[in-house]
Amino acid sequence: MRLISSALSLLAALSTVQASSEKNVARDGALGGLANSIIKGKAFDRIIQIWLENTDFGAAQVDPSLKALAQKGLVLSNYFAVTHPSEPNYVSSVGGEYFGINNDNLFNVPKNVSTVVDLLEDKGISWGEYLEDMPSTGFTGFEFRNPKTGANAYVRKHNPLVVFESISTNPSRLAKTKNFTLLYEDVAANRLPQWVFITPNMTNDAHDTNIAFGGKWTKQFLEPLLENPNFNDEGTLVIVTFDENDASSQPNRVFTLLLGGAVPKSLLGKTDDNFYTHYSTIASIEANWDLHTLGRWDVGANVFNFVAEKTGDLVRSPSNIKDVILNKSYPGIFHSKTQVRQAVPNTKLVVNGRTVLPAIQDEWVSKVGCTVYSGQLVPPSALNAPQIPSGC
Repeated sequence: MRLISSALSLLAALSTVQASSEKNVARDGALGGLANSIIKGKAFDRIIQIWLENTDFGAAQVDPSLKALAQKGLVLSNYFAVTHPSEPNYVSSVGGEYFGINNDNLFNVPKNVSTVVDLLEDKGISWGEYLEDMPSTGFTGFEFRNPKTGANAYVRKHNPLVVFESISTNPSRLAKTKNFTLLYEDVAANRLPQWVFITPNMTNDAHDTNIAFGGKWTKQFLEPLLENPNFNDEGTLVIVTFDENDASSQPNRVFTLLLGGAVPKSLLGKTDDNFYTHYSTIASIEANWDLHTLGRWDVGANVFNFVAEKTGDLVRSPSNIKDVILNKSYPGIFHSKTQVRQAVPNTKLVVNGRTVLPAIQDEWVSKVGCTVYSGQLVPPSALNAPQIPSGC
């Protein structure tokens, strides 16, 4: 009952972006047919994220297939996942927060909670997801097993946007969550969106196999696409990363590789040792297109250095990177043991001139005293859980 009560409290309290989202439905539908009407960014014009599973940095770094790909790109050597297990990391990648999630159950983040989609649509930037073995466009089920082997081919926990009701209850948006067949069709027709999230199935992403299998699949999948100008041109940034590492007792550092024509040629085959997290990808997107922000952990996260050089953002360092762990979820409305009220976005945050989305500001400006977000570089974990002010 406590969880239900907490969720209902959030649902009642959070009315951040529904009006804005509904206002953008018509424009969003139009963008689906005009994905190659490109809105230029400062460092890249398209971002394609590919997530693999549960692998320690060292194991991925020495995998022969990933090593070969690394010669064509830039390795981020201090990139961290934000918790364990999988689902909260995926949710964080689009929501700037994981709402206390500490397992892989079926969750529905309330309809009015904003995501990166709201930021993209606010600027008219097209977006889409492609999920291997998802049985149909807009599928919202918990999983879809391989009919021949019984394996988990597709799982909802690896589909970040469908966890948010602002996507799963919006037919126009849900139509942008597609399977791999449509990925290849969209590439062939040159209608790939500007923001793309790609999830392999549970075999190919190394979850149910190993890094040798997952690395080989990634190399075979990507190499032809990197040669295809409809997928990769001089404005394309491809991110290959992992949801989390495999050792929950160790710092949650994951191998991350930047590829594509947008990566400066001078950086190919090299390493960037600045501190990044999954929130850095959102921050880099916001900086690149001068988007508004979510007012959560996206604000304060480092922008990728090669992007920051174009946007003027400051890339900071933790006081001691060895102290960064990020391997256990802090309490929240979906925590399995400790549910607490969800903090509100900080409407007053400004980073390099970027402000919080106006729809979020309109809703939360009078409640900003109940926020925990203050532009921190290192997000919290269970070891230093955010403390919502008393009386909120």
